[in-house]
Amino acid sequence: MPRAGLPAVPSQVSAEGKTRHEVARLLLEQGPMTAVVVAEQLGISPTAVRRHLDALLADGEAETRDAPRRGPRGRGRPAKLFLLTESGRARFGHAYDDLAVSAIRFLAEHAGEDAVRAFAEQRIERLVGPHRAAITGSSDPATRAEALATALTREGYAASTRQVAAPAPGQNVGAQLCQHHCPVAHVAAEFPQLCEAETEAFAQLLGTHVQRLATIARGDSACTTHVPVTAGHPAHPEPGSTVPSGRTARIPNGGKPA
Repeated sequence: MPRAGLPAVPSQVSAEGKTRHEVARLLLEQGPMTAVVVAEQLGISPTAVRRHLDALLADGEAETRDAPRRGPRGRGRPAKLFLLTESGRARFGHAYDDLAVSAIRFLAEHAGEDAVRAFAEQRIERLVGPHRAAITGSSDPATRAEALATALTREGYAASTRQVAAPAPGQNVGAQLCQHHCPVAHVAAEFPQLCEAETEAFAQLLGTHVQRLATIARGDSACTTHVPVTAGHPAHPEPGSTVPSGRTARIPNGGKPA
C-alpha cells in the first residue's frame, strides 16, 4: 500500500523497478543512511540493496557522503551514507516548478514583495488550515507536532517527529519536526518567503516559538524545525502576545534529524 502523500509506483513498473522505488523512498523519508540500514528496513539482502543503490548512483539520483565517526578514529574507511539528489527527489514530484517560479516573479515585479509574502501566507494556510482542529486539539506542543507531521505527510511532505534530549542540564528538551520531501523546494530556493511563512504558521499552530534549522531549498537533506516542549514556552500564548518566528540556520550533517 502506498504511503500517504507520496505517489504510488505505476502498476506497469517491474518488480525490480518497484524495489528501487522503495529504496529511493526510504532515502527520501529517513534521510542519509547506510546500505546495511536500508537492507534491514526493507527486509531484503544487502547485495540486492547495493545493486539498487549503485543504479541510483549511476543515474544521478543518489550520492554518498562519509558517515561521521563516533569515538576514537579507527582503521578502515568510514561507512558510506546514501542520500537522494535533486534528481532523485524529482521522481516523487516537483509539480510545475518553472511555471510557479515565473508566476511569482511576475507577482514580485508587478505587485511587490508584500504581495509575494501575502501569497506565501495564503498558501500555507490553505495547506494546514483544514487540519487545524486536529493539530490544536492538545495543549502539548510535542503532541501538536506529531499531529502536524501527520497533516504534512497527507499533503505530500513525508514528515515525522522525534524527541531531542537536552544538550545540558537545565536546558530545554524539544522535538524535531522533519519534512523529508518538499514539493515546492525549487520555488522556495528563489523565494524564501514560502519557508518563512511556513515557519510562522508552525509556531502559531504549535502554540510555541519554533526554530527552523535546515531546509531542502537551501541544500539540506530535510527541512528540520526545532520545537521546544519544556517550561518557558507556553502551549497557548497569552491573548495579544506575539509568537516569535523561527529563523533559518544551517546545522551540521546536512540537516539530518538528530
